[in-house]
Order: sequence, then C-alpha cells, then structure tokens
Amino acid sequence: IQIAQSFEATRRRCCRLEQDRQRAREQLARVEAERAALEVKLKHARNQVEVEMKKRHRAEAELEKQERKLQLVFESLMQEPWGSRVLSGEQCSILSALAGRRLGAALAPGRRSSAVDESCQSLLSHSDISYDRTEDDVVRS
Repeated sequence: IQIAQSFEATRRRCCRLEQDRQRAREQLARVEAERAALEVKLKHARNQVEVEMKKRHRAEAELEKQERKLQLVFESLMQEPWGSRVLSGEQCSILSALAGRRLGAALAPGRRSSAVDESCQSLLSHSDISYDRTEDDVVRS
C-alpha cells in the first residue's frame, strides 16, 4: 500500500510538472512572438531614423548653400557703388541685420541647427543606433 501511495504521489507530481512545463512553453511562445514584433518595430524605427538623418543632412546642406548665395548677394550689393543709391536706408539696415545676425553665424564651418540638435540630443546620443546582433546570435546558437 505504501509503495502504491508513493507511486501515486510521484504520478501526481509528474502531472503537475508536465502542466508547469506546458504553461512555460506557452509563455515562452508568447514572449518570443512579442520579441519578434518588437524587433520589427525596432528595425522600422532605425530605418526611419536613418531616413530622417539623411533628410536633415540634405536640408542643412541646402540651407548652407542658400545662405552662401544670400551672403554673396549681400556682399555684391554692399560693394557696388550704386548699391547704396538703389537701396533705401531701411533696406540697407535690414540687409546689415541679416548679414550680422543670421549669415555671419550661419556660415561658420561645421555649424548645425541648434534647435534640431537640442531636440535630438537625448534621442541620438543615448541610444544604441548601431546595435550589434552578435550577442543574440551566440545566445541562439
């Protein structure tokens, strides 16, 4: 009778362990599906960041190009002897203000838009954009 009771207790424990194993497998499947979905989202986010960075660089290059053109026009107007006669005093002061405030600082080498830099600083400086999957590959192997 004791042996039969011992076998029955062992059988019940095995059944409980099998149920626990099945629940763990189901939970693992759910977590893996969630991880796969998050990886897809991460891939899309990285691609979007890359696209936006390319757009930003193109826009900054175009801005610098336009600012250089404006600076050349301003310098040309101010150097021409007829420039001061054609332009009114108000127009000259506006051009001077533009040249001093916007163009002078804008043409500094390596300048970037501070508003964009400040808004992206926390996003870009603290994120691991160049995520390496070698650790994941080792774990899965």
